[in-house]
This record gives sequence, structure tokens and C-alpha cells, in this order.
Amino acid sequence: MSLVNGLNKALWKPLLHASVWATRTPARHRLAGRTLERLLGGLTISLKSAQAQPDLAGVAREWQRMMPSRRMVPIVEESADTVLAEIHAVCPYRGSGNVHGCQRMMEYDRKMLETIGGELVVLRSQAEPGVSVCQVALRRKGADLSDLVPAHVRAGGAAPGA
Repeated sequence: MSLVNGLNKALWKPLLHASVWATRTPARHRLAGRTLERLLGGLTISLKSAQAQPDLAGVAREWQRMMPSRRMVPIVEESADTVLAEIHAVCPYRGSGNVHGCQRMMEYDRKMLETIGGELVVLRSQAEPGVSVCQVALRRKGADLSDLVPAHVRAGGAAPGA
């Protein structure tokens, strides 16, 4: 295992918990969360030498490669304009009902995807009661996302404190 992959795996959980703290409320997110998530995403891009991809399949595989393990984020379905993937890592938001916090924390992935040529929408969140695996849709950067209903809209209603 390379040094970068070893560091990625070793730091994943502590940084995940720091991310949850910083994204739990809209106020914390405005103060520190968005900056932290984008900084961590940028660090991952640099450490993993992320490259812009020419097509959606490449975007999905490059996003997978940025994670500590490809098994953590399996691709489950591909079409011409959408890739569906799951996030199997146990999220600290699991079962909390804080789908808005989840949406804020995914700024990490959005930062990486904007660099490699994609966009992400969380369709089902582990923050929802009874959900143990997140489902995300990936599309090319700038693609129409209006047919995708994000979990924080579908399951969360109005953002608390927003």
C-alpha cells in the first residue's frame, strides 16, 4: 500500500468526525464547514493526483479512486447520462435525521467532482432513519440535474436554522 493510501485510510475516520462537527448546523457550516470540506477535497485531489475525465464513466471511476477503498463507493448502475453509486462507509450522521448536515458534508465530494468533471446528488442518505447505504447520482459537470430529487429535499423539508 502506498504512503498516500495508508494516510488516507488512517485519517479518514478522524477527519470524518471533524467534518460532521463542522457541518452539523448551518451556522457552523458557514463559519468553518464549507471551507474545511473544500480544503479536504482539494487535499485529496492533490495527494491522489486527480485528473479531469473525458466522459462520465471516467468521472465515476476517478471519484472512486479518490476514496480510501473502491469497495466503499461501488458503482451500481451506469447509463449514458447518470452513474448511480452507493456509499457504504458508516457515516456519523447515520440515523440522525440530519439530512441537511449530510448535504453540507458532501461538499468534500462536490469539490473533487468539480475538478474531475462531474457533479453529485445525494438521492438517499444514511442520515435518514433506516438507511444504511447512501445512494448518489453522478453526472457530467453542467448537466441538467432537475430530474434528480436530493435526499435533503425529499426527506428533510426545510433546513433547520437556515
